[in-house]
Amino acid sequence: MSRLRIERFREVLARRQPDLTVLLEQVHKPHNLAAVLRTCDAVGVLEAHAVTAARPSARLHHPSAGASKWVKVSFHEEIGAAIRELQSRGFQVLAAHPEDGARPFREVDFCRPTALLLGQEKLGVTAEALACCDGKVMIPMMGLAGSLNVSVAAALLLYEAERQRREAGLYDQPRLEPGLSERLLFEWTYPELAAYCQTKGVAYPRLSPDGELIDPVPR
Repeated sequence: MSRLRIERFREVLARRQPDLTVLLEQVHKPHNLAAVLRTCDAVGVLEAHAVTAARPSARLHHPSAGASKWVKVSFHEEIGAAIRELQSRGFQVLAAHPEDGARPFREVDFCRPTALLLGQEKLGVTAEALACCDGKVMIPMMGLAGSLNVSVAAALLLYEAERQRREAGLYDQPRLEPGLSERLLFEWTYPELAAYCQTKGVAYPRLSPDGELIDPVPR
């Protein structure tokens, strides 16, 4: 691992936003999930969430799913429980749903802890999810199509959040706890060794500023 690569990892982690996320409800097409994760990585989302019936190992088997290495995906079995968990952590859960009462997305305060809820490709957000969320946002549509592809909608919403947060200075200082940042740095730098440590239930070795192992590899 080169010093430049380590420095790049540290720069990226310094801009991660622990209070901005997406919650995908039954988004089952791998290319859509992969595209959303790419945008999450691009705007500094730390962790994404998904509710889907597919097996976790089958969800990310797509050529462009490499972003899943940098953005953790937490999978949930039930949408109501997923929304309540995020709300208990202080997130406002906003559904991307174009109906009466939905706010234009540029009028929403995305500097608050925010989880963007996006629904299944054909059916959108379910009534159960809408009943649990804190509000609805919409993307103005001037043409005949009623909605955008879910990954396109996610990109527009996330980049509006990025714009607001950048102007508010939320990318200017690291926002992750130092321990979490160092843990993620190790996992990105030494993914196989990190998996080994997790299997053995042992702490990660410490890293030097250059990304070299300070401690011996655990046995």
